[in-house]
Amino acid sequence: MLYRDSVDSEALVHKPLFIGSIFMAVLAASMMCDFSGTLIGQLLRPVIGDPLQSGVYGRFAISLVLSLLFCLNIVLIGFAPLKVQIGVVWLELLLLFLGFFSVFHLSVPFIVKNLPYLITQGAFTTLYVSAISLLFASFIGLVAAVAKLSTNGFAYGVASFYTSFFRGVPQLMQIYIIYLGLPQLGVSLDTVPSGVLAISLCSGAYMGEIFRAGIQSIDRGQWEASRSLGFGFGLTMRRIILPQSFPIIIPPMGNMFIGMLKDSSLVSVLGVWELTFLARSIGVPTFQTMEMLIAASMIYWVMSACLEMVQARIEQYFARSKAR
Repeated sequence: MLYRDSVDSEALVHKPLFIGSIFMAVLAASMMCDFSGTLIGQLLRPVIGDPLQSGVYGRFAISLVLSLLFCLNIVLIGFAPLKVQIGVVWLELLLLFLGFFSVFHLSVPFIVKNLPYLITQGAFTTLYVSAISLLFASFIGLVAAVAKLSTNGFAYGVASFYTSFFRGVPQLMQIYIIYLGLPQLGVSLDTVPSGVLAISLCSGAYMGEIFRAGIQSIDRGQWEASRSLGFGFGLTMRRIILPQSFPIIIPPMGNMFIGMLKDSSLVSVLGVWELTFLARSIGVPTFQTMEMLIAASMIYWVMSACLEMVQARIEQYFARSKAR
């Protein structure tokens, strides 16, 4: 790192480097977006016959130019502020993804035509199933965690068997077992309740371990102090233990909810009109499945990114509360 005598000289050095990094980012990304089909087609085409006729030298030159641009881009970005570096990298990767998708020759009007229906019907159903499953899974996980922390052998045995089974069996199999197996016992559930029940039971097993780890992270002296004040078990959990364990529980719970958001696509096998099912149903009749699958993937990504921001805000809130 070069030594700079003053803030002014640092600004003079950073400004052209920052502009250069932006220029290189846009240049490299635009090259990939405009010529991605030709470049990727040339790079992936097998080498057959004479090198001059097969184009191997041209592919080598293209690879060399892209490698030099990539290295130069990394060097220039390194001189920019951290947030600018992250923004430029995100922009580059996003444009590279768009360049990759252009290889499929997607029908943009077809995507635009069906996108509102995917959002209003598919995304709404996906969020609904995921949110209801999160509520049930949180309750089941808390009960399982308390049971595994108790000294009652029956409660511990039931909770340990539950977590072992639902963590060990694939979730798709659980969906089939619940939807097709419960009617054999005289209990008939519709597709949405069956999917919610399966996701809740599977996620509850993982959340039970999350709650157990968060509760065990609290010092045992907190329990002893609450007992000395005459607090019962329920009051101690609500007012002392759980509030202190939330900063530890929230991050993995947020990750679990994002995972549940994507795992809800498994209920499409039951015919639930969620995002994946609608994308496949709309794309198959017109042989434009790739357009709908990519559109659904982008919607999943946007929803996950929004949940990540919400999770970050909740973590910041509990971090400030803990600092006080």
